[in-house]
Amino acid sequence: MDHELFNRSQFDVDLAAARSPARVFKKALQHADAVLKARFEGQRDIHKLIHDRAWLTDQILSQAWASLDCPLDSDIALLAVGGYGRGELHPHSDIDLLILLRDGSAGERYHEAISRFLTLLWDIGLAVGHSVRSISECQQEARSDVTVITNLMESRLLVGDSQLRQEMVDALGPDHMWTSAEFFRAKRAEQHARHAKFNDTEYNLEPNVKSSPGGLRDIQTIGWVALRHFGTNDLRQLVEQGFLNESEYSLLTSGRAFLWQVRFALHILAGRAEDRLLFDHQRALARLFGFEDNDAKLAVERFMQKYYRIVMSLSELNDLLMQHFEEILLRDAEAAEIQPLNARFQVRNHYIEVTHPQVFKRTPFALMEIFVLMAQHKEIRGVRADTIRLLRDHRHLIDDAFRSDIRNTSLFIELLRCREGIHRNLRRMNRYGILGRYLPEFGRIIGQMQHDLFHIYTVDAHTLNLIKHLRKLGRPDFQEKYPLAWKIFCRLPKPDLLYIAGLYHDIAKGRGGDHSELGAVDAANFCQRHQLPAWDTHLVCWLVENHLLMSTTAQRKDISDPEVIHDFALKMGNQVRLDYLYVLTIADINATNPNLWNSWRASLLRQLYAETKRALRRGLDNPPNRAEQIADTQRAAMDIMVRNGIDEDDIENLWDQLDEGYFLRHTASDIAWQTEAILQHPQHRGPLVLVKETAQGEYEGATQIFLYTPEQHDLFAVTAAAMDQLNLSIQDARVITANHINLGTYIVLDADGGPIGDNPGRIREIKSELSEALSDPDAYPAIIQRRVPRQLKHFAFAPEVTIFTDHGGQHTILELSAPDRPGLLAKMGKIFLDFDISVQNARIVTLGERVDDVFVLTDADNQPLSDPQLCQRLQSTIIRTLSYNIDQPDHDPPLSMDI
Repeated sequence: MDHELFNRSQFDVDLAAARSPARVFKKALQHADAVLKARFEGQRDIHKLIHDRAWLTDQILSQAWASLDCPLDSDIALLAVGGYGRGELHPHSDIDLLILLRDGSAGERYHEAISRFLTLLWDIGLAVGHSVRSISECQQEARSDVTVITNLMESRLLVGDSQLRQEMVDALGPDHMWTSAEFFRAKRAEQHARHAKFNDTEYNLEPNVKSSPGGLRDIQTIGWVALRHFGTNDLRQLVEQGFLNESEYSLLTSGRAFLWQVRFALHILAGRAEDRLLFDHQRALARLFGFEDNDAKLAVERFMQKYYRIVMSLSELNDLLMQHFEEILLRDAEAAEIQPLNARFQVRNHYIEVTHPQVFKRTPFALMEIFVLMAQHKEIRGVRADTIRLLRDHRHLIDDAFRSDIRNTSLFIELLRCREGIHRNLRRMNRYGILGRYLPEFGRIIGQMQHDLFHIYTVDAHTLNLIKHLRKLGRPDFQEKYPLAWKIFCRLPKPDLLYIAGLYHDIAKGRGGDHSELGAVDAANFCQRHQLPAWDTHLVCWLVENHLLMSTTAQRKDISDPEVIHDFALKMGNQVRLDYLYVLTIADINATNPNLWNSWRASLLRQLYAETKRALRRGLDNPPNRAEQIADTQRAAMDIMVRNGIDEDDIENLWDQLDEGYFLRHTASDIAWQTEAILQHPQHRGPLVLVKETAQGEYEGATQIFLYTPEQHDLFAVTAAAMDQLNLSIQDARVITANHINLGTYIVLDADGGPIGDNPGRIREIKSELSEALSDPDAYPAIIQRRVPRQLKHFAFAPEVTIFTDHGGQHTILELSAPDRPGLLAKMGKIFLDFDISVQNARIVTLGERVDDVFVLTDADNQPLSDPQLCQRLQSTIIRTLSYNIDQPDHDPPLSMDI
């Protein structure tokens, strides 16, 4: 009896003197909550805590039942079921109850007492889930629903006749329903469906401690299947049954204790039942468990890495044990079909196994060979449970000598050169703890999460995901989605070099310093150890060091500028590097965050590739002739318009007012479209607004909005604010001011990240709103103050603003890195307007929770910003305007936890 948690004598005294029993129960619960919270903060053993909570609830329910004079005869009993039936309760867990009746007729007899009992529980604030059933009703419900039978299997008597509960247990036994095999199939299907809701990965940004792969539910599933088959879900007894070994038992119990600690803390922090590791709580939990920031990693990243590593190991063990159950319950009766592979391995009914238990001990290279064999024999579905155990038990043999053994290095390279199964077997190697031991540098990134919304996977998961995307690019069914990448991939001379570069491109994340440079050093060591030729080594290291170059150039620079293309071509050096880097970039973006890939980004990369390929063919010592390019573009645009009956003199009079940048940054077809519209637009009708989908060139996959107005210094500011109100996302902006006219070309995406499409109503709305805003610029559109999405609130950092003059000395470049917030671009436009600054060009890049934008600016006289003090004030104003405070919890956890 725990008198500190629940003093039975004092409770009876208080209850006898109270007018309202509910008040006494509430007081007891509040006192117990405070005691349990203090014990948790005092680092009381988590097993004791959750059992204490269940014990306390037992006392409360028993008192509630007794205080209402509920019958104690043999026809009714109060049972705890589900997690509560196991004697496990967290601070705000649901309390699952079964009021068991001997037969249906007892329901009427006890109806009033049951109603008063449940009403009291609700009045005192207990989160009770209940059912009232007879034994036959339990049978009927359990037979048709695996969830019901699972709940009832874990029943525990609270009040009443134990014989009545035993009669129910007997009626639900495997002899009457749900044999061990049937139950296993149902729980396996249930687990697959649950995992699918979390994309079959342990590595979600905000994982669910209970339900995500590797979470508490996976451990419970093992227990439920064991209970049905062995009659016990006690993990220690499963060791004695020979189903678990000691190391597996230790992993399950320690992993469960960690997850219990996290869940207990989550309930306390949230003040309610909360099983999701939301960003709202991750920082607080990291502090609670004693993690601190260091130069390489944030405390929250270190905490989440521990979490991910534990759930991954639990998920791996769940796979092993479910495989073991499958072999015991479903395949024991199968006739064995054995196919020998070599002296060390054979295939039994489509699953590979060792020929004898000493294989890995006698021939350690078999630890690598097994994965090559699975890649070479696609009919193999997986590894048998006993062999998985042997892999786990012998992975300690992978040491420096093993890594340098030519047999092992040759096998690893052979795996990367297989026609099929490369990604699948690298994942298996990671799953079974082999990959991180064979490549220790890879082992350091396992479970490593970057605390942002851009990288939605851990570094190891992203890396293997990249390999998967590279493999997809070689499949015919992906030709339509990635036509250029597919074509290039199929002609690559050595795809295995791409896989090596993929394995190492992010290998140095979390070490501090430039991860691309550090990764290139690791890649060089790998190539040397695996005896790759010098040419191969140079290419791999170059790819690792430059893996971000193509995406940053496409997104942050003006790739319509011939000088940008020439500089990029110089960095490529040759077509082979360009081909490899293009394919690697496509896979990297898709593997980082599926939401990043859209037709707009695809078109930017395709345009950069095509222009660079052209530059390489022309020759790096033969830079582009700007005047020649402009003349060619003008000639092509003129031909289009003359065929449409437009007067050449009118065209040339308009073009004489525009600078060469306009003709460099637009295609001939767009110039013709815009010029013709301007010449046919009556001046008195106000601004010209054109909207069209683009199906070619660098704008493909977005919508182009073209604006023509009389000279208007606030064009960008007004347009950005108006487009913000229209819920349009500006990706690219090009503004030309010359001879009392403004031309603005904006590339936009709609709210869903795609083009506006063929939507006449939406296009009319855009034209109307923009025309109205530009016709009366003094009525500056209000910057909408939308609510900041929940996840974005937890990513606040000081904006970084860099201001410098471009190489040509004609413009000022402002680079902005800041937290993404609704209305940010409109606020930037207002700042530029207040400073009397014109935006000539803007590239807008949103990466998760942050923006990395580039603005090309001039002053009111179309000159670069030459006043250092003005630039300093501009920088300070932007930082002050865009600074947001990180939401802090109401209070810091008082004590750290030793986990």
